[in-house]
Amino acid sequence: MNATRMVTAAALCLAMPGHAWAAGLADAPPGALSCSGCHATAAKADAAVPRLIGRNPADIVAAMQAFKSGQVPSTVMERIAKGFSDDEVKAIAAWYGAQKD
Repeated sequence: MNATRMVTAAALCLAMPGHAWAAGLADAPPGALSCSGCHATAAKADAAVPRLIGRNPADIVAAMQAFKSGQVPSTVMERIAKGFSDDEVKAIAAWYGAQKD
C-alpha cells in the first residue's frame, strides 16, 4: 500500500467521531480504516452501504472477490477491490469480523 493511501486512510479516521470499536484501531491491518469512509461504523438500519463490523470474514472476502472480478457490478467497489491483494483482503475481513460495537 502506498504512502498516499495510508495518509488518506488515517485522515479519514481522525475526522470520524469515536465509536466503541475505536479501541481496536491500532490493530487494524493496512487499508482497513479506509473502508469506514463509506461503510457505517455504527448500526444504521437505513444505511445504503452495508456495515462491515462483526460480519463473517468469509462473506467480506467473497464480496471483494466478486467486485474484483467484475461479477458484481458496482460504481466504485470494483476499482477499490482491485487495489488490494488477496492476503490484504483476508486480513481486512478478519479484522472487521472480529470488531464489536
